[in-house]
Amino acid sequence: MNPEKLSPREAWQRYIDRRRTELTQGSISTYNYRLKLWCEWCERQGIETVSELSGWTFDQYESMRAGKDLAPNTLHNEMETLKDHVAYLERIEAVDDGLSEKINVPDVPQDERSRETKLDTDDATQLIRHYRNSESDYGTNFHVVLELAWHTGARLGALRGLDLRDYDSGEQYVEFVHRPQSDTPLKNKTHGERVVSLRREVCNVVDAYIRNERKDAHDDHGRQPLFTTIQRNRPQKGTFRTWSYRATMPCVTGGCPHGYDPDTCEFRNHTHASKCPSSRSPHHIRTGSITWHRDCGFPREVTAERVNASQDVIDEFYDKATKMERMQLRRRPHLDKLEIE
Repeated sequence: MNPEKLSPREAWQRYIDRRRTELTQGSISTYNYRLKLWCEWCERQGIETVSELSGWTFDQYESMRAGKDLAPNTLHNEMETLKDHVAYLERIEAVDDGLSEKINVPDVPQDERSRETKLDTDDATQLIRHYRNSESDYGTNFHVVLELAWHTGARLGALRGLDLRDYDSGEQYVEFVHRPQSDTPLKNKTHGERVVSLRREVCNVVDAYIRNERKDAHDDHGRQPLFTTIQRNRPQKGTFRTWSYRATMPCVTGGCPHGYDPDTCEFRNHTHASKCPSSRSPHHIRTGSITWHRDCGFPREVTAERVNASQDVIDEFYDKATKMERMQLRRRPHLDKLEIE
């Protein structure tokens, strides 16, 4: 087949197929979504082959997407993916060399690239203290997910992929293992594998969960997941998110800062937990955890290894300490080193 005759849809599928061996399933899904939007737009414009693409085509598409009031970072990512896709089409000689350079990837200010929302340290410690002192909530799935997410800074997929064998109470650690063949890959594949130490009080929570709450279960691959549902299987990512939202609701520790009655608030229902203005997703817990690690004096390189992220990525996207916090918590303790007398 002449590659110039590829339709936008055929080109999209071919590109995704070529990237499967180097990208995680999550990244594949993201790229698929972005290029699906592009492909559907091309079809509405009557573009039948990739040979019809031009700088004017890309400018029209960018204008259309910008008109959707997208966040600057979203538009940047979509156009960056499209640019990479067209660069692939250049390599297979489906389009003219240099066509990808005609795609504008809008600049995003540094402060808008990073994700500002996080679980604040004060809120996290207040919630954790509540759970640790609660007779009814201690060791529940809400509690143990919050404890492990906060103390390891792990991603949702890494936590979901933990097996019972990956936790060692005596040695006080959890081990994150890349197992793509049985549906629990790590984002950075084998580079994401690591052993993360835990404090004894965190292990006590995990022990209580295993002893009192965890169901004896095997997943579809015969593995014993650490976290289980009442249906006795490994929870889906949506279930994990719900547990996270429920665990971080401020009314857990007292009244509602938004004026709702906790006894009648619809956000207390698991299907609406994400709508609570103060509840936080696993990603927001991870962001807050990384900032907390740095504020507690963990060096950048130690934090990076513990949470499986590069030091540059941590600085740009995750470490949300204010200028004052950086001064008070990170630099002031070193002030005595400057004493002259």
